[in-house]
Amino acid sequence: MSTPAIERILRGPSGLGTGGLLRLTPSAPAVEASAVEAPDVESPSAVEAPAVEVAAPDVAVPEGAAGPVPEFVAPGAPTLEAPAVGAPAAEAPAVSEAVVPDVQAPSLPALALPGLTVPSLPGLAPVGAASLGATLLGVAPAAAAPSGGKPGLGDPIPGLYHHPIAEPDPARVEALSLKIKAWAIDEIELYPPEWEKDFDGFSTGRYMVACHPDAPSIDHLMLAARLMVAENAVDDCYCEDLGGSPVGLGSRLLLAHTALDPLHTTPEYHPAWEASLSEDAPRRSYHSAMEYFVRASTPSQADRFRHDMARLHLGYLAEAAWAETDHVPEVWEYLAMRQFNNFRPCPTITDTVGGYELPVELHALPAMQRVIALAGNATTIVNDLYSYTKELSSPGLHLNLPVVISEREGVSRQEGYLKAVEVHNELMLAFEAESAALAAACPVPTLLRFLRGVAAWLDGNHYWHQTNTHRYTLPDFW
Repeated sequence: MSTPAIERILRGPSGLGTGGLLRLTPSAPAVEASAVEAPDVESPSAVEAPAVEVAAPDVAVPEGAAGPVPEFVAPGAPTLEAPAVGAPAAEAPAVSEAVVPDVQAPSLPALALPGLTVPSLPGLAPVGAASLGATLLGVAPAAAAPSGGKPGLGDPIPGLYHHPIAEPDPARVEALSLKIKAWAIDEIELYPPEWEKDFDGFSTGRYMVACHPDAPSIDHLMLAARLMVAENAVDDCYCEDLGGSPVGLGSRLLLAHTALDPLHTTPEYHPAWEASLSEDAPRRSYHSAMEYFVRASTPSQADRFRHDMARLHLGYLAEAAWAETDHVPEVWEYLAMRQFNNFRPCPTITDTVGGYELPVELHALPAMQRVIALAGNATTIVNDLYSYTKELSSPGLHLNLPVVISEREGVSRQEGYLKAVEVHNELMLAFEAESAALAAACPVPTLLRFLRGVAAWLDGNHYWHQTNTHRYTLPDFW
C-alpha cells in the first residue's frame, strides 16, 4: 500500500519536520474524569490476596519489596495520587468447571535470596489445576467446553481451557479509548485516515481495561495502551500487514529498538540518531510511549521492559528468516520462536500499570522466570488459534502452531488445530501449577500480586481475542 497520505505519516508530522517533533513534550495526561472514577473501596477486589491455608512465617522482605508505591508522574503533569481502586468488581458469569486433569503443584526448595528468608512449605497439599485460578491466582473457575456444534460469533474456542471474566467497565473503556486515539492522532500522527477503521476495530481501550483490572487510574492504563499500540505499529509496518517485509527487517528493528533503549554516543553523532526517532510511525510511537513509561516506572522496571522487547524483536527475526527461505520449522522450533515472538512484554508490566513494583530479586528468580515464560507461551497460542482464519487470507503459507503441526506431523489442518488447543491447555495448566508452587514457597505480597496480575492479563487477552469479531472468526472444525 503506497499513498501520499501513508508516505506523509511515515515521514513525520507535516510542517514540523523531524527536529520539530523532537522538541514536542508529550502532553500531560488529564486526571481521570469523574465519569470513570471507581467507587471508594478499601482495596480492589481484582487484586485482593487470596487466603492461603499455610502459616507463613515472618519474612524479611528485601529493600523496595514492601515500601511505599513509587509516585506515578505523568510527563509534564503534577504527581498523581493513585487511588487504591481497580475496575468495579462486576461478577463474572456463572459457568461450570471444565473437566481437566489435575496437575500437581510442584514443590519448590527453599528460595535463597539475599536478605530474604523464605522457608519451604512441605505441608502444602497438592492443588488441582482446575481450582488454582479461583484460589491462589484469584480468577474465575475455568469455563466448560461447549457440548458440540460449531461455535457462534464471539463464542470461545470449544475445549480451550480459559477463565471467563466480567465485561470491562464501560466508563473506563470509553475514557481510555478516547485518550489513546487522541495520543495516536494528535501527538504522534500514527496512521492516515484510511487506517482509522482498523485502529478503532482493534479496541485498545477494551483490551487494556480487561487485562489490567487493578490499574488505579486511566493514566496508568494509558501506559499499557501506548505500548500496545506502538508494538502493533512496528509489527504491522515492519513485519506484516501494512507494508512489512522480512527483507531488511533486522536493520529496521535495531534502529527502532533505540527508541526504547537509547543510543549513547559522541556529541557529533547524537543529533542524527535523535532526528531518526521521528522518521516513521513505528519509531515515533515507540519513542513517545517509552518516554511516558520511563517517567512512571522505576529504572529496574524500564530495564525489564527493554529486555523483554529485545526478546520480542529476536523472535520477529527468526520468523522473518523462515519466511525468506520458505522454511517450515519443526514443532519444537516453532514453539521456541514463539517463546520470544510473544506477548511477554505485556503482562510483565502489570506492576507498573498497577502502581507498585515487583522487586528485581523476585523477578529474577528461576521459578518466576519459568512462570512468566509459560504465561507468555500459553497466551500467545491463543492468538495463533483465534487468528487462524484471518491468516488464511495472507499470501503464501502463514506459520502458526496449527499449520506447523499439520505440516510437520502429517495430519489434516483440523487435526493440527485441535492438537494446538491441547498444547495451549497443557501450557496453561503448567502455568497455574507453577504459579501456585511459587506463591506457596515465597508468599511475599508483591510477588502474590504480580502473579495475580499476570493471570488477569492472560484472562483479559483471551477475552479480547474471543470477543473481537472485527478481527477474528473461528474455523469450521466442529
